[in-house]
Amino acid sequence: MTSSRDRALDASIDLLGTQGLKALTHRRVDERSGLPPGSTSNYFRTREALLDGVADAILEREVRGMGAAFAPRSAREMVDALVELLDRTTGEQRTLTSARLVLFLEAGHRPALRATLGQGRRMLEAALQRALVDLGARDARASTQAVMACAEGLILHRVARHDDTDVRPVVDLVVRAALA
Repeated sequence: MTSSRDRALDASIDLLGTQGLKALTHRRVDERSGLPPGSTSNYFRTREALLDGVADAILEREVRGMGAAFAPRSAREMVDALVELLDRTTGEQRTLTSARLVLFLEAGHRPALRATLGQGRRMLEAALQRALVDLGARDARASTQAVMACAEGLILHRVARHDDTDVRPVVDLVVRAALA
C-alpha cells in the first residue's frame, strides 16, 4: 500500500510534469492525490520543502530505474543503450522527465535543488565515462561531456517541443566521434 506521503509526491510529480511549476500547491497536491485537505502540508510544511521532497523522489526513482551497470561492449551497444534510455525518459517516463526539467530551471535559484538534481547526473556521467574509457575513448572526460550534452539536448527537444524524431542518427554520430 502506498503511503500518504508517497501519494503526495506522486501527485506533485504529476502536477509539475503536466502543468508546470505554478500548478504545484499544497491544496492541488491534496486534491490530485485524493488526500484530505492539509495532508501534504503535514509532510512538507513549505513550498520549498515540497520542491525538495519532489527532487528527492525524482532522484530516487531515476536511480532505481538505472538498473544494471551500464557496460556496453561496443559502440553499437552504447548507441542502443543510449537510444533506449532517451526513448524511455521521453516516452513512458515523460511526465517524470518533464517534472525534472521544471525543477532543473528552478534549481538556478535554489542551491538545494541544484545539489539533489546534480546527484543523478553525476551518477549517469560516471557510468558513461567508465564505459567510454572501456571502449577506448582518448579523452573520456570531453567525450562524456559531449555525449551528455547531446542526450540532454535531445531530451529537452523531445519534451519541450514534442519532437519525436528518431534520435539514433544523432546519438550514433556523437558516440562515434567520442570514440574516434
